[in-house]
Amino acid sequence: MPALNTVGHSTPRIDAVERVTGRAKYTNDVQLPGMLYAKVLRSPHPHARIRSIDTTRAQALPGVKAILTHETTPVVWGAGGIAGGQQYNDEVKKITKHRRYAFNNPVRFVGEPVAAVAAENRHIAEEALRLIAVDYEILPFVLEPEAALESDAPKIWPEGNIAVNNRNEPLPITQKRGDAHAAFATAPHVFEDRYSTSFVHNAQMEPRSAVAHWDGDKLTLYTPTGGISNCQHDMARDLGIADEKVRVVCHYMGGNFGNKNQNQDGDLITAMLAKAAGAPVKLEFSRKDDFIGMHGRWPTVQYYKVAVDNDGTLQAVQLRGYSGMGPYRKNSGAIGGIELYRCPNVDHVVTPVYTNRTVSANFRGPEFPQGFFGIQSMMDDVAYKLNMDPVEFGVKNMSRMFRDEVPFTNFTLEECIRRGAELFDWTQRWRPLPGADAGPIKRGAGFTYMLFRSGLGMSSAVVQVDANAKYTLFVGVTDVGAGAKTTMGLIAAEALGVPLSQVTVVWGDTDRCPYSVGESGSRTTIMTGYAVMEAVRDLKQQLAEKGMPTGSQTLVAKASPNPRLEGKVRNAFGAHFVEVEVDTELGHVRLTKYVAVHDSGRIMNPLTATSQILGAATMGVGMALHENLVYDQKSGQPLSAGFYYDRIPTHLDAPTVEVSFVENDDGYGAYGAKSIGESGIILSPGAINNAIFNAIGKRLKDLPITRDKVLGALA
Repeated sequence: MPALNTVGHSTPRIDAVERVTGRAKYTNDVQLPGMLYAKVLRSPHPHARIRSIDTTRAQALPGVKAILTHETTPVVWGAGGIAGGQQYNDEVKKITKHRRYAFNNPVRFVGEPVAAVAAENRHIAEEALRLIAVDYEILPFVLEPEAALESDAPKIWPEGNIAVNNRNEPLPITQKRGDAHAAFATAPHVFEDRYSTSFVHNAQMEPRSAVAHWDGDKLTLYTPTGGISNCQHDMARDLGIADEKVRVVCHYMGGNFGNKNQNQDGDLITAMLAKAAGAPVKLEFSRKDDFIGMHGRWPTVQYYKVAVDNDGTLQAVQLRGYSGMGPYRKNSGAIGGIELYRCPNVDHVVTPVYTNRTVSANFRGPEFPQGFFGIQSMMDDVAYKLNMDPVEFGVKNMSRMFRDEVPFTNFTLEECIRRGAELFDWTQRWRPLPGADAGPIKRGAGFTYMLFRSGLGMSSAVVQVDANAKYTLFVGVTDVGAGAKTTMGLIAAEALGVPLSQVTVVWGDTDRCPYSVGESGSRTTIMTGYAVMEAVRDLKQQLAEKGMPTGSQTLVAKASPNPRLEGKVRNAFGAHFVEVEVDTELGHVRLTKYVAVHDSGRIMNPLTATSQILGAATMGVGMALHENLVYDQKSGQPLSAGFYYDRIPTHLDAPTVEVSFVENDDGYGAYGAKSIGESGIILSPGAINNAIFNAIGKRLKDLPITRDKVLGALA
């Protein structure tokens, strides 16, 4: 690819100095005159009907200004459920049964909001919570998805425990091709196994908070959101007001990782408290509030059946999967991975199931780390049983068209795998005989590969220039960790043909910035970046016609493109190679080498792109080896909420990752950019698991792979 002037060069973030010197103002730094402080009373029970709530003593406490409960505030939280976001559509409203409110009755998981208080300070708010008397009727609960489908399981909703889709149908997610049943009957080799993954929390470092105040009938909300436009619309919808009556501000924030793109129930509760109290309100979550009150990655159970010919060619793949959604379906609950393989016969059935655990929804690559762990562990095992090198088995059976039907805009997966194998020195590190190393310390190698969506879509940008040739770019991004503000500036500078220093980026305020798609789904660079290019194209056309502005004049250009792919699918590709060292006496796993090769199109900023892969791989290590929100099966109580108890990876756990990019421009997106932020985590758990098998000769099938599981497999 030809080099560009600005894009593609390592560039520090444009807000780096503010962040590292403490001048950046995060939501929790916001202080408004007369501001009150809020606290949320959360359910101590996994399932209970609220008979009554007595707030008399709390209301009488000096300094308490407002109290909300389900009795006083029956407001639907639209983004809290897969169909609830459309509750103001009359047709959908008629059929949507499993609607989620800001305060629900019954409560369906430990941590669900029961009441909220706004008071003059934090201490009064906490004391007020203790004075609220709630009479609960304790109901039976169920924690595991398969158990929830038993005929005698407690019903979380009257209609049953299969989660409904946005058409209110309790149906599984299915994908069928060919005749898997017939293929299993005739294939020379058929293998079956079961894998499972755990609930993993998003665990961003920035403490979650929100600040709301009303000026007449207009709400201003400060909140750490990855999508100011989406949050604005959600808040307006839930409060029953016009979008322009809501201003959302997020100039600086910590990580997103999938649970901040929409409005959250904390945002909605804060706004309603501010309205009731007639004063600004700040709500701050504790770490435990965040872990038990906010959604994380859905746990899964996966049953695979695989048929292959004698030469290792796949003939049939069957998946029967179950996803634990908690008591509300906030996302699909899908299990990805089968689309990786070229196979004439596919039978894919995944059932999203209600349980009385914390709600599950988006987390970096929502359905893929779980599914890729399961199916790529399964395929690694099949390759071993056929005496095949897993790399050659993968190359032989990878799909070169999306679902074997639709062509990709370009295809570089084999290049990613071959380059990764060479950089990693696969033939020397992989053991043809797993577990053969002498002594208690054993080494092994594993690999996985991936494809991930990089679709096109609508977003907006505004760019203006003044008489001093200073350009100002307005974009609705917030920067959730990937450096979006800087990336948008780089794209604008490249399109304008000027240095980045001549471009000022304005972000994070719905009163000043146009619509942006929101920083989830790895879409911002592709979609908002393309809108920036189109806005610059408009500006350059104006400049060609009118010349540079003079005096106090400015030229303003805007664009809201909505490009489409016709007859093709656009994906990013990648492959990860991992070597581990396993202490068979202690069960300890240590990563000794990690190579990640990615096709993410043209790399906008190598500095932040590499960091995205490093961070994603580290998150994958946590999912593979440590993290799990453990529940007491008898009481339904979460036992490991918080960074320490959940064992979130630290710098001591972070592997050294060699990152390599296969760059290309397929003619779509912003200068050919593809998704990158999510794709890095997809491969880690499966690659680590395959490496552990190669080291010890025992296949681990349930995440996380903790020391006790390693020792148990070796016993």
